[in-house]
Formats: sequence, structure tokens, C-alpha cells
Amino acid sequence: MIDAALVIDKPAGMTSHDVVNRVRRIVGERSVGHLGTLDPMATGVLPLLLGRYTRLAQFFKESAKLYEGEMRFGFATDTYDADGAPVGESHRAAPTLEELRRYMPRFQGRVQQRPPNFSAKKIGGVAAYKLARQQRAVELKPVEIEIFRFEILAVVGERATFVAEVSAGAYIRSLAHELGQLLGCGAHLSALRRARAGEFDLSQAVTLEQLGASFARREVELSECPLSDEAVGAESCCLMHPRQLLRALPNITATPEQLAGLRNGRPVNLPDFSSEPLVKVFANQSLLVAIAQRIAGTLFQPKVVLFGSNEPLPD
Repeated sequence: MIDAALVIDKPAGMTSHDVVNRVRRIVGERSVGHLGTLDPMATGVLPLLLGRYTRLAQFFKESAKLYEGEMRFGFATDTYDADGAPVGESHRAAPTLEELRRYMPRFQGRVQQRPPNFSAKKIGGVAAYKLARQQRAVELKPVEIEIFRFEILAVVGERATFVAEVSAGAYIRSLAHELGQLLGCGAHLSALRRARAGEFDLSQAVTLEQLGASFARREVELSECPLSDEAVGAESCCLMHPRQLLRALPNITATPEQLAGLRNGRPVNLPDFSSEPLVKVFANQSLLVAIAQRIAGTLFQPKVVLFGSNEPLPD
């Protein structure tokens, strides 16, 4: 079993599930999950958790995302992006930078956003995009999101480049669609690249080709990864060191007695004097054993145990 995290620079044309399946084949680990879907058209940061680390997904749910992209004016599409079919009338549209920036105050702070019909949102347990493909009625309720930044950078003809930083659950496609509605000319997302997802960014990302080459060279033993404050590059092992994950949580190296207590579900005192409610507990410098929750003072209760009491700890 490979217990690790890595960041894939997702190529265009693949679904996030396609990437997960490809990584499963490359690394030989069946338990692989991603932290936030990217549409097939989009590229960029797709964080993955492997093996026991999939149990850590709950701690990454509310992460903000940073995107760079391009939108095209003149017509809308049914998917709100370039992969969809045109809908409504087409218009000759070449808005100016100043005109677009006048609308930006409407896309700031907490707003209600209606997800696209072609999305993974569930309706009665069925993904909305499956219903939309069958041309069945799709009624998705608006949800509250937060837009930290939405800035138009440049306009060339009918296309505009932008940068957007949004909360989890926000759809950049919907931002483009809504802006087109305000302008009265229609618009859709024509390109999108995720530059950051929570604590993961492009500086840590490797391509699927790099990952495959690295595993083929048998250079990916996690124990051989150097301890560093920076992500491990594709030329060494592609996998992130566990002390780099959940960086807001203190790293605690526990004694064998403390580890035994946590692995058996018992609260223990740990050498931590921060005020953080959660800590990462290690058996050494690189073996993450548990996430523990503070009860009071330095007394911690195990919240997630990666190695149970009946499992031998790797050397």
C-alpha cells in the first residue's frame, strides 16, 4: 500500500475520475481519491490522496481555489463552457475592459450562485449532468458561495482573460455565464486553469507522464524522499512529504507509549503547547500515524487513526 499525497497537473480532455484511474494504474494503488473535481476542459491543480491518506479528505473540504482563465462573449452554451452547444442568439460582442470592470462589484463577497445544469450536483441521488443530457428538467437551487477576487485582466476582441479566487463549491463557468447575461450578449468559459486548491499549488504539481516515468524508474519510495519545506519534485519521487500536508496543524513526534494509546483509541498527553485544536502525530520524522483532537490542555483524543493497534508500524 502507498500512503501519500500528490498533485497532478491535470491535462485538458480528461475528467477528474479519468485521472484517478490513470494514477491507480501507474502507482499500483487502488485506493485513490481527488480533492475537488475539475471539469474535463480545465487544467491544473488536482490534489490526490492515496492509500490510508484518503481518510484525511475530511480536513480539506473548505479550501479556497484560485483560477486563471478566459471567457468568450457573443453566445452562451448549455454547459456554460466551450464543450457545450450554443444556446440562444449569437451577437457580435467586443466589450471593453472598462465596461467589464464596471460589473465586477457584483461578483464580490458572499453571493447566491446557481450551479450549471451540467454539473455533478445531485438531484434525487442522480448527477444533474446525467439528467441534462437526457433533456430532462433540472432544477438546481442557488447556493451561497464566496468570491474573494474576480478580476478581468485584459480584453482582446470577443475574449477576456481573468483571475478568480473563490470558495469551495463555486463554479467559474457560472461566473462567465452570469456576466454574459448582464451584458446582454451571452458568454461562456473558453479556457480554465486551476493554479491553487487550498494548500496545493502548481509548484507542487507533476504531469501524468512525469509520474509514470518516476514510478517506472522505481524512484518513488516515500522513505527516500528528502524532508523539505518544499514539495518533492517529479525528478525524485513526486509524492509529498506528510509534514507538508495540513500545514496549519502542528507536527508532533510521539513516544511508543503515546502512539500505543492513540492507536487503541485512548486519549493521551502530547508534547504540544500551541492552541490548535488538531495535531498531526508521527511515529518518526515521516510516518504519519494519526490526527488527534485536543480535549483540554495537552490531552488529545484520536480523531483519525491511519495505523490501527493490530497493524505493525513500517520501519
